[in-house]
Amino acid sequence: MFVPILLGSESDRDHAAKITEWLDKFSIPSEVRVLSAHKVPELLSRYVQEKNNETEIVYVTIAGRSNGLSGCTAASSVHPVIACPPFKDKDDYLVNIHSTLQMPSDTPVLTVLEPQNVALCIARIFGLNNPEVREAVAKRIAEVKSTFQKG
Repeated sequence: MFVPILLGSESDRDHAAKITEWLDKFSIPSEVRVLSAHKVPELLSRYVQEKNNETEIVYVTIAGRSNGLSGCTAASSVHPVIACPPFKDKDDYLVNIHSTLQMPSDTPVLTVLEPQNVALCIARIFGLNNPEVREAVAKRIAEVKSTFQKG
């Protein structure tokens, strides 16, 4: 069980921290690496090829503008890829979401906008084979439900 969080640039690190904060709550190990698909595609390719030999991995990609990172990761990975594009404002959001949603065929990338939800999706994926993670997810669901008035 491992989550590589790949960033298109160093400026995306704060966005990644929002995800790792939630992964830590589920005791899901992760690492954050800057591997630009445009500037160092050979490093990205090598990293993904190495990880293809491992099991129980879910990638998170964080890239804006022209999101080649998500597609390049998915094109070579045997593991799931979840994109979580960062954005500063409405204009940035529109560019980043469109470049993330428009992936070519045979490059399956899931897109989740909320960093917390990315971690919760990953916990549910790993919970399919890990009873401890599944129990932690069930506990979180119960906590959320308990905040609503019973009536």
